[in-house]
Amino acid sequence: MSIMAKQRMQQCLTCGAFSLNTTCPSCGERAQAAAPLKWSPEDNRASLRRKMNGVEDPEWPSQLATLPSLESMKADLALEEE
Repeated sequence: MSIMAKQRMQQCLTCGAFSLNTTCPSCGERAQAAAPLKWSPEDNRASLRRKMNGVEDPEWPSQLATLPSLESMKADLALEEE
């Protein structure tokens, strides 16, 4: 008999399967709560995440997707309407 957890959705630590029980139905290993981490404005680990994702790298903004300028979008729209 499996024990029902306090939080409904559980995720297996081994295979990643989701279940409502604390025991995985796929592999029989332990499952834990699948809720996301809570966010706080006083986030102590934010600087580590920024370093890990390379956000503080000076070249990072150049790797982001960009949109065309408003003028070029208006010009393209005018050409399409003609």
